[in-house]
Amino acid sequence: MRRVLIGVTTSVTKPDQTPERAYVNGTYLHAVQAAGGVPVLLPPHLDAESLAALRDRLDGLLLTGGGDVAPARFGEVPHPKVDNVSEARDAIEIDLALHAVDRGVPLLAICRGVQVLNVALGGSLYQDIPSDLGTSIAHAQTAPRSTPTHAVTVQGESRLAETLGALEVQVNSMHHQALKKLGRGLREVAWAPDGVIEGLEAPDAPGFVLGVQWHPEELVGHDPAARALFRALVEASQNR
Repeated sequence: MRRVLIGVTTSVTKPDQTPERAYVNGTYLHAVQAAGGVPVLLPPHLDAESLAALRDRLDGLLLTGGGDVAPARFGEVPHPKVDNVSEARDAIEIDLALHAVDRGVPLLAICRGVQVLNVALGGSLYQDIPSDLGTSIAHAQTAPRSTPTHAVTVQGESRLAETLGALEVQVNSMHHQALKKLGRGLREVAWAPDGVIEGLEAPDAPGFVLGVQWHPEELVGHDPAARALFRALVEASQNR
């Protein structure tokens, strides 16, 4: 099978940090390559012409985790707990998400990525889970990143369940925000025990679209379900 190019979005340093850097955790890159893809980094610093030229060469897209989406993107004022907002990153990732959904480019969205996908399609977010929902589930875990800390229930007869090969998985959890109102065309298909949405798909989109709130890239070394997510992205990109 041909080695497909998978665009991988990057985090950026906070505005008060110098020098400015774009970066991504190596676990994303290892997971894409282990599944048979070639990761291509997509920093927020690309101008419109560069982004368009690169975007059109990609076979698939991975929206990664990171800082918070600007609440203005979904019509709200920032909660005091909102942190590490990058307007440039929001702009490029929303553009990439819309392009992927509209053009049938296979898309896997992880943690912040699933929140970006939701906001791009007109949805909204709970800006701080402890403040807005008061749950007892530790969604911002203190355990090591590769350690699962809570269960997720997956809806049967969903693309996510078919991909994972399971109706319940144990996941890691590193987020303080969560999906609230769903964006157009999105369907919730997985939940934490407290009802927080943990998985999305777009059943009527022309291509492969999956989003998960946990971090499967940290679990691929010991979790077949995590590996299956990246393999599904690469296979959909090969078959596009």
